[in-house]
Amino acid sequence: MRRDMKRFFFICLLLLTLIPCAPAVAYAAEKEASDTSGVNVSEVIFSHIGDSYEWHMWTWKGHPVAIYLPVILYSKTSGWHVFSSKHIAEGETYEGFRIQTDALKYSSKLVEVAPDGSVTRPLDLSITKNVLSLMISSLLILVIVLLTARWYKTHDSEKKAPEGLAAFMEPVIMMIHDMARENIGEEEYKKYSPYLITVFLFIITNNFLGVIPIFPGGANLTGNIACTLVLALFTFFIVNLFGNKEYYKEIFLPDVPVFLKPIMPVIEVFSAIMKPVSLTVRLFANMLAGHIQILSVMCLIFIMAKYGGALLGGMTVVSVLFGLFLDVLELLISFIQAFVFTMLSSIYIGLAHQKETHKQS
Repeated sequence: MRRDMKRFFFICLLLLTLIPCAPAVAYAAEKEASDTSGVNVSEVIFSHIGDSYEWHMWTWKGHPVAIYLPVILYSKTSGWHVFSSKHIAEGETYEGFRIQTDALKYSSKLVEVAPDGSVTRPLDLSITKNVLSLMISSLLILVIVLLTARWYKTHDSEKKAPEGLAAFMEPVIMMIHDMARENIGEEEYKKYSPYLITVFLFIITNNFLGVIPIFPGGANLTGNIACTLVLALFTFFIVNLFGNKEYYKEIFLPDVPVFLKPIMPVIEVFSAIMKPVSLTVRLFANMLAGHIQILSVMCLIFIMAKYGGALLGGMTVVSVLFGLFLDVLELLISFIQAFVFTMLSSIYIGLAHQKETHKQS
């Protein structure tokens, strides 16, 4: 067990030494921007945190090395189109489609170009960088869960302590299991504990993958508001579809003075709607801000390059050390945000299953 933990921490330390430099270095080697510093900071940041139709790795001898993902489109005029994103990687038009880069409307999205030059959005079912990251993280979680379950299936846990992956996963699962029991209650928590464990594993896996700059890491999935919104809506529907009568009684028939009875239902409904909003924004904003901070610090190295070797060398050391500190902080935030999202979800579910005795007390 100790050897496994030592190897785990050694790998983490090795990755941490790579994380601060990789995104900015890869970009600087790939392209020079129009500004005097040689690096377009905003382009570095937004190209990393945004979604794309390819997964860029690095640039080798002036040529990008990337995974070109499948583009799947449906046009009302020409039907279905399936092709590699390599055909549109350089801003070219292929089969009447291109990536819109010169307008705020549909910016960075695939559009269909009509003969008169107008553009429309087709039905886009493409496998983008975030979609592929979602598939990879889901497969990784499935493998981890199945391997953990396999150990318990082939061993008697009452006679032998868990080993390897099972030993690593048991405290994590029990932490969420105990959280669900405490916040939801002894009678109901077993129904929702699997959901809470799945949400926690999904968020923390994608948070960690987002911090690692090399494939299959580097995608900003939990920094995408669409992803966090879907997670929050799962909690919202579980809370409101399976809430008991006391939960709805407190919303629509609260035990308050008569003059407050018309007002309280409006406030409670608004509160119920704002819960998924808070879950969405909290996770999205924290993970997005972490990526922006790390990339901004690393870009200082290239911005200072025009001021001479002495300043460049000093700022390189400062930026890498500060970037390493931010990466360690980002790993901590990744765990905290997964934990907070899961904890708040369990609290909201617990409030939807409160007993009348709790209200009277």
